Amino acid sequence: MIKRKHINLVLWYLMLAGVGVVMIYPFLWLLGSSFKTTHEIFADPYFIPRNPTLNGYINGWRSSGNADFGIFFRNTYVYVAAKVSVTVIAAVITSYGFARFDFFLKKQFMAILIATLLFPGTVILIPSYLVFNWLGWVNTYLPLTVPSLFAADTFFVFLLIQFFRTLPREMDEAAMIDGCGAIRRLVSILIPLLKPAIITVILFQFIWTGNEFLGPMIYISSEWNYPVAVGLRLSVGGGEGVMHWENTMAMSVLAIIPPLIAFVCAQRHFVEGISTSGLKG
Repeated sequence: MIKRKHINLVLWYLMLAGVGVVMIYPFLWLLGSSFKTTHEIFADPYFIPRNPTLNGYINGWRSSGNADFGIFFRNTYVYVAAKVSVTVIAAVITSYGFARFDFFLKKQFMAILIATLLFPGTVILIPSYLVFNWLGWVNTYLPLTVPSLFAADTFFVFLLIQFFRTLPREMDEAAMIDGCGAIRRLVSILIPLLKPAIITVILFQFIWTGNEFLGPMIYISSEWNYPVAVGLRLSVGGGEGVMHWENTMAMSVLAIIPPLIAFVCAQRHFVEGISTSGLKG
């Protein structure tokens, strides 16, 4: 006789499978549409193409402008690598200071840090653009990376502060007795223990920066400096105003693959970093 708990378990898995299908269907539709023509994309709602074609990938890679997607991908990941690097360095140092040291107006600075998480970034777009234009940084990636060097990504600072609080202070005290200074304690003892949280920061910043559209759209004016997110809009247009949606679908698939691979490879550390950063030891 089938037990009630077994029936509930089967129903639970069926519900999860149904939710999974609903969530993954947009990606399957995007993947299938990349092998269709524009007409078939809008004529057939199913994701399996009837007459598969690689025209979306071939023509989409060339783009409708002067630069191709090879240049867009190069720009994107040079920019992503730079921003991820400075974000990790700045966030670790800043969070270390907040979590392990007492200094003048610490509570006030912490309150400002929390407040910036709630502050809408669009409010400072115009003042920021005026400052960066005065500095001559427009049409470069400096306006998008230099603020991160000064811990402007406060979400990551707050995330690492919470993770630091899970690490017992007794380790710092033991290291101090052995003669370790503040920098050595951070580099030799704490950073190895921060690995899950640092990987979480890297993964978040990798995905967010790679998908960022508004910032590069505002500050980057040359097509040869476009990242993939901005370059995708060029894949839609064609000659004489014709919209080639299969090109956009194909290039969107290629743009999704690196973040997807990164998430799969770092999934275990990502989950560990998220699950422990909110706990205080």
